[in-house]
Amino acid sequence: MDPLSPFALIIGAIFVNNVVLAQFLGICPFLGVSKDVKSSLGMGGAVLFVMLLATLVTYLIYTLLLVPFNLVYLQTIAYILVIAGLVQMVEIVLKKIAPALYQTLGVFLPLITTNCAVLGVAILVIQKEMNLLQSIIYAGSIAIGFTLALVIFAGIREQMALTGVPKGMKGVPIALVTAGILAMAFMGFGGIVPTP
Repeated sequence: MDPLSPFALIIGAIFVNNVVLAQFLGICPFLGVSKDVKSSLGMGGAVLFVMLLATLVTYLIYTLLLVPFNLVYLQTIAYILVIAGLVQMVEIVLKKIAPALYQTLGVFLPLITTNCAVLGVAILVIQKEMNLLQSIIYAGSIAIGFTLALVIFAGIREQMALTGVPKGMKGVPIALVTAGILAMAFMGFGGIVPTP
């Protein structure tokens, strides 16, 4: 990978190559949890925590275990097992520490296990040949971009609930149109910084 400054890596991951709006990863929680800002922030925090830990652990597993023992073909399976374990840990901790947030997130918390954004970042940092520091910065920035998109989208959806949306557009149709417009807005950041 070409050496990018940490600033370019952060801005590129949050705005230019937003994981949801540009790479189309993590759409399920994006559409499912974005009905109110509070649960969106909770989901964003959980994704940030899981994504940082998953990237760190999967990077170490890849470089210290899979490559030296020529087991790179097990990469996806190993990554999925690590992510599932981390999500289970987050679920247990949230149930004890913040039961209201745990209840609010409901079924979407276990869905982090299958959130392709978490797995996608773990695979992308290896494909882009990032070092450990770049990987952690990239994963944190991707998670912040995910949270930003989620919170903005939730705010728009909360506002739309107060307006008169035509009957045929209520629910998923208006959500998809709004997500498309939001993605086009984020395209305006393209070209600000070189992206990985």
